[in-house]
Amino acid sequence: MRIALIADTHGNLVAVEAVLADIERAEIDTIVCLGDVVASGPKPREVLHLMREYATAVVRGNTDAFMLDLRPTPDDDETTRRWEIIDRWCAAQLTPDDLDYIRTFQPTVELTLEGGARLFCFHGSPRSYHDRIIATTTDADLDPMFDGIDATVLAGGHTHKQLFRRYRGSILLNPGSVGMAHEPTSDGDNVNPPWAEYAIVESTDTSLSVDLRRVPIEREPIARAFLESGMPYAEWLAQGWLAAMG
Repeated sequence: MRIALIADTHGNLVAVEAVLADIERAEIDTIVCLGDVVASGPKPREVLHLMREYATAVVRGNTDAFMLDLRPTPDDDETTRRWEIIDRWCAAQLTPDDLDYIRTFQPTVELTLEGGARLFCFHGSPRSYHDRIIATTTDADLDPMFDGIDATVLAGGHTHKQLFRRYRGSILLNPGSVGMAHEPTSDGDNVNPPWAEYAIVESTDTSLSVDLRRVPIEREPIARAFLESGMPYAEWLAQGWLAAMG
């Protein structure tokens, strides 16, 4: 069995189409999305429709929940305000039928793999889609997040950074972000790299493997999609991609 794990597509149609093309070449059996499907990107409806067509199951992320309940965030800094305005625009592009589909997204998804292994999927953590799990998160801090969960592979998104590590007796992974991957810079900031990220989990009766993948994408079409979208702060968003070209 070959399962593709995608996460954090964020309305980036260029990146999603590139990853789906790579998935088709990889002869995948099932696609599971780990959430944050439409928010923040120029093509929210188009990406949502592709998830509806190709994903077997979708986990609910924090921005998916925001699409259904547009409550103001408690933070009041300028950047947070901008993202909230952007995401409200994304929600306004969705039809009632689109919103009904988002309501089908599940808090967690569990799949049985070959050989008796189990794959447990979430967004931030099984406890909360706001939790952030990184390479240096201690096992002690992870314990309350995974209380009562027993699975061979634990897979989540949210951080926009690929991760592969051990936690207790499990493999803990993050496939990275399809639509908004984060590449750290020397000054501690993040830029949008020219690739989209996802992962493949492959199981047989006797083996289990994880393949973290990067698919090349062009930044210019992504920037152009922002500029042509009519969304607020489109130039700011487009420049975030073009500035990363250096």
